[in-house]
Amino acid sequence: MNMTNQQVRLLVIDAEQEGQRLDNFLKTQLKGVPKSLVYRIVRKGEVRVNKKRIKPDYKLVAGDEVRIPPVRVAEANELPSAKLSSIQALEQQILFEDEVLIVLNKPAGMAVHGGSGLSFGVIEGLRALRPEARFMELVHRLDRDTSGCLMVAKKRSALKHLHEQLRLKTMRKQYAALVRGQWQPHIRVVNAPLLKNVLQSGERIVRVNVDGKPSETRFHILKRFTDATLVEASPITGRTHQIRVHTAHAGHPIACDDKYGDADFDQKMRSAGLARLFLHASRLTFQHPVTSNEMTIEAPLDPHLAQFLTKLASV
Repeated sequence: MNMTNQQVRLLVIDAEQEGQRLDNFLKTQLKGVPKSLVYRIVRKGEVRVNKKRIKPDYKLVAGDEVRIPPVRVAEANELPSAKLSSIQALEQQILFEDEVLIVLNKPAGMAVHGGSGLSFGVIEGLRALRPEARFMELVHRLDRDTSGCLMVAKKRSALKHLHEQLRLKTMRKQYAALVRGQWQPHIRVVNAPLLKNVLQSGERIVRVNVDGKPSETRFHILKRFTDATLVEASPITGRTHQIRVHTAHAGHPIACDDKYGDADFDQKMRSAGLARLFLHASRLTFQHPVTSNEMTIEAPLDPHLAQFLTKLASV
């Protein structure tokens, strides 16, 4: 395994990473480093959280700043070629870009980052498209099968500012989801704690569980169809698979959700022409990290989803 020397890194924990033990987080960041060395640098105080010494079993909180010292780690994979059609297509999906951030309409089926057998994802693709950018990191994440607004910071100061908005819940996200059956108008909020389990295969499964983390999603009906409802989902918290699990918990799983969906409903939707999970991050509202202006970025439905809706019979 090729090894390379790293410089000091300051990483800000986002909502997706919240709740991890510090030692487990470090193992994901320090590929190829023996566990004994991970615990040694923590014990010696070389790893700091919010500039303080910390124990390896500390559970990270969104907004925490983790200092990782210089260590020899496994060399990162080379970036994909910017000439690949899938990489070039990302350029056409950029909704907004300036000197500190990018917001793009992530395609369904593309992971936000490489790993788990994937050589690259959106972030690696953007780094290949913007080789001059010295810093480029995901502000938040979307599931591989979910499309829509995805934000990437081009400066560390912007990343920290945007993560603070996530921590304070001042950044607002809206998703469009097609769910089974007739969503009842009185179900405006789902408050159900979510517990994440990682299977031996590495697959993540999330369940409603009293021992889970507090999780809240607000819902609004957009349009009714004979066998389904198009809803707008606004997650107040940012848990893994939150909207997918909360809709299923409410009795209205999302169409073509292979983890939490309903097989009969999914088959009916596929027969009508739906070929992917119907979950789309349609709108993102936030404060610009430099100008402080409130911005709202909207990502249009991809043509496949928009065309599919025209085939469904309205109520």
